[in-house]
Amino acid sequence: MSTPNTRLTIFLQQCRNRIDAELERQLSASGNGSDRLEQAMRYSVLGGGKRIRPALCLAAATAVGQSQDNAVIPACTLELIHAYSLIHDDLPAMDDDELRRGRATTHIAFDEATAILAGDALQTMAFGLLAEAPGLDGQVRLAMITELASASGHRGMVGGQAIDLESVGKSLIIDQLERMHRHKTGALIAASVRMGALTATKVSDDQLAALTLYSQTLGLAFQVQDDLLDIEGDTTVIGKPQGSDLARAKPTYPSLLGTAGARDYLSQLLHSSLSSLDGFGKEADILRDMAGYVVARTH
Repeated sequence: MSTPNTRLTIFLQQCRNRIDAELERQLSASGNGSDRLEQAMRYSVLGGGKRIRPALCLAAATAVGQSQDNAVIPACTLELIHAYSLIHDDLPAMDDDELRRGRATTHIAFDEATAILAGDALQTMAFGLLAEAPGLDGQVRLAMITELASASGHRGMVGGQAIDLESVGKSLIIDQLERMHRHKTGALIAASVRMGALTATKVSDDQLAALTLYSQTLGLAFQVQDDLLDIEGDTTVIGKPQGSDLARAKPTYPSLLGTAGARDYLSQLLHSSLSSLDGFGKEADILRDMAGYVVARTH
């Protein structure tokens, strides 16, 4: 009988293989445009990454008794949105980072204009794929488009990034910090789980509410661990400069709560996230494993 760690390792590897193969197929089929732009898109999407958001999407489909097949394209669109956000976050006008996933950021590897266009193209590609996702009826596709638009736009990720930029050098209270990260990080993680659940035609309101609570709590936990890795991680492992948030005077959980306090809060979030799945059986075990992985990851 496999242990949770073994089970998760196998699942994540299968997920990466499946998602990467589909992303490769979709990016190869885009064609007929600028070769340099398409190279930048491929560089940004296929250059590594943990595929946490697609994995959550596939795991959520399993949790509601649905085959993962219909969740593959929605899962890929989440990764495309995530990749676009990283390209733009790294730009000189934003975080001005030169290293991402252990190699040059897109605007360094290509140029700033190409990076902006690559991000734009990946964003629109995501919605195009979702609009034509096979195996899903029109109402489900529309619900997913609405979900992804809300999570990635000014009510979600983009809004959170704007708050982040406005908060540099300022002192925030914990409620303000959480508001920022519920938008910037948590919204797309929540959408990942909800979109996976929406592939099931018989998902109940109670199931969707429980999965939403799980994902929102997990999104905050993800950010707390990110903040801890910024001060404790190794640049060669985390794939970006260690201490970059501190250098920019960005508000973080450790800066507000202290390192020990941030770790205590991380434990509370993990407990809350797992508790929200109490109404599910073994079909949600991968989601439970994912919660433990998110708070214990080293990169």
